[in-house]
Amino acid sequence: MAYASSLGIAMAISIFGCLLLGAYLDRKFNTGNNIFTSLFLVVGILAGFRNFYVFIKRFFDEEAREKKRAKEAGDVSRKKRSLNKKD
Repeated sequence: MAYASSLGIAMAISIFGCLLLGAYLDRKFNTGNNIFTSLFLVVGILAGFRNFYVFIKRFFDEEAREKKRAKEAGDVSRKKRSLNKKD
């Protein structure tokens, strides 16, 4: 749960951080049409959604591994019971 809540913070930081960096570069190089701001805003949004995608993928991979372990544990316990019944 803590990782999920930090995801929103990381997404906001990547978007606003890139936005601020783009604005700084526009002021430094005196570009009148905000090229860097627009470019870095898009980069920040892409980075934020990439973090979200990685989180979702990792979450579902962990869930699938847990289900597989539970199934294997159930199979092992069934085999043990069937062996005990034969004795």
